[in-house]
Formats: sequence, structure tokens, C-alpha cells
Amino acid sequence: MMPPGAGASGEDSLIARYFRPLATDPGAFALGDDAAILKAMGDDIVVTTDAIVEGVHFLPGDPPDTIAQKALRVNLSDLAAKAAAPAGFVLTLALRAADDAWLASFARGLGADSSRFGCPLLGGDTVSTPGPLMISITAFGRVAAGQMLRRSGAKPGDRVVVTGTVGDAMLGLDILKGGAVAAALADDAAARELLVGRYRVPQPRNALAQALRDHAHAAMDVSDGLAGDLAKLCMASGVSAVIDIPSIPLSAAAATALARRAVGMEALVSGGDDYEILCAIPEDGFDALARAAGIAGVAVSSIGTVIAGRSAPRFLDAQGRDLPLSRLAYSHF
Repeated sequence: MMPPGAGASGEDSLIARYFRPLATDPGAFALGDDAAILKAMGDDIVVTTDAIVEGVHFLPGDPPDTIAQKALRVNLSDLAAKAAAPAGFVLTLALRAADDAWLASFARGLGADSSRFGCPLLGGDTVSTPGPLMISITAFGRVAAGQMLRRSGAKPGDRVVVTGTVGDAMLGLDILKGGAVAAALADDAAARELLVGRYRVPQPRNALAQALRDHAHAAMDVSDGLAGDLAKLCMASGVSAVIDIPSIPLSAAAATALARRAVGMEALVSGGDDYEILCAIPEDGFDALARAAGIAGVAVSSIGTVIAGRSAPRFLDAQGRDLPLSRLAYSHF
């Protein structure tokens, strides 16, 4: 990257105007070099990357600041599930055009979350594209050596625990697309707003990183759907699980949509974009995790039990009947 001035390109000017103010870490060199330095400080460095694409993860008319927030927060959610503290991120931004108003709003949203979560911009790239807008972020976190929480590690007898509520984001997308949920909640503007907000701006649970490191055997974030991501965690751990459907936490808005038959439970547990934490907690660790979560203002729910075996996790209703799942999770392919 080149500093603004003689010989600076339009890309250099764009970076200087909108993104240099976000590069607050000394190792970013004010985005004036070709690479950055991230000091390990004796910890392991955790690396995760996610891209969001227009028409897939956000809609063309979504506010630019919320697009920026979502791009960063989906990566912060991964760091939280690994029990890592955010350390910084690099950004790749593929734009159809350099729209000043759009970029100013995008940079404001990105800067606010960068400051809020202590995750400064370290560098990146801007490119033009004839296709859909795409934002790719690679985030870095720090965790004490050997302490990163993995998907593997769940043990029979552990509680299956999830943060927050499940299914809201897929309902928010349905509302934005004018689907059945939009019609069912036509009389409840607050519920519609809540669900749309959950789709546009995830709530990464980084405040629980330390508690997860202290008490969880295994964890991952719920990005593709509770059912599918639970199956991935169980497979990595060589176990299975039984889930009590009535214990799955739903927001009041989601419960209303369910009661009005605008959506079924299968869709709620297989829809994507929740970005909650799914974890396996030993029985003697749950109360301590719940206390830490309460202090952090994050709801946690015990929804089932890890069991021995390698069969697919079972979802049982109040009568002990299996919920048939034709699709476990959102899939790009």
C-alpha cells in the first residue's frame, strides 16, 4: 500500500480515507506497508476466516454499516467458540464501484465494532468486481498455549448447551423477503424488527470466551444451523447426543411464528446465521458457566445430553418422539 500523495492510486486514496483510521495497532504500520506484525505475546495465535457475499449472506439493500458488522462479527463468533480473545483482522473488499456514501457508512460500522470488540484492522486489499459485492475477513485471536477449545472433546454425560436463541436469523431473512413469517407477524412491528436485526447483525459471544475455556469440553459456533452443527461437533468428538426440543431456546418472536404455523421446528433448528455458541459442558461445570454467562448478560440453555455412540443426534419432542429432519443445516453446495 502507498501513502496518499503523488503517485497514489484511487485504491490507495480509498484505503487512506476510509480504512487507515481503523488501523490502530502499531503492527499495522498505518496500512503503509505490504504486511503487518501481530505479536504472539507467548500465546497461541488462532486464525479464522469467513466471507460474506451479496445475495447469499446479505441483501443488496441492506445498510452498509450492518454489512460491515456482520462481516466482522461472524469471524468474532468463531474466535469466541475457540475461547480466544480477538487480536486483529485483515479485510478483503470486492466492490463494483467506489461509492463514497456507501463506503463511509461501511467504515463507520466496521470501526465501531473494531473498537467495541478490541479487534483492530491490520491490513487487507480492495479490488473491483463485476459480480456481487463480497467482503472477506480473516481474524486473529490469542489464547494461552494449548488452550484453544476444539469441536472434539465432548464426552458422554456432558450437557449440550447453547447460548442465546435459535432460529431468529432465518426468520429475519424470511421477513426481508416477504415470506410467510412476514405475513404471520404483520401485526407486530417490534417482533419483525428484532428478527431482521438478528439476521443483519449477529451477536458474537466473546464475553464468554474465558468461561468456555474454563468449563467446556468442546465448542463451535452455530453458523449453518443447530442440528447440522451439533452433528459436526458430535462427529469430531466420536459421540452422539439426545436433544430435548422443548428446551431449545426461542425468542418470543420465533415462538409466535411457530405457534401461528408460519414456520416449523425443523426449519428453526436447521436454518443458518444464528452465530450462537454450541458447547459440551460437564455436569459439574454447568452452574459455573451459567453464573459467568449471567454476569456477561448472555443467556445459556441446557438442551440435551451427549451420549456414547456414533449415530446422528436425536431431537425428541415433549412426548419423546423423534423430529424428522430432512435437512440438517444450510449448505452452499
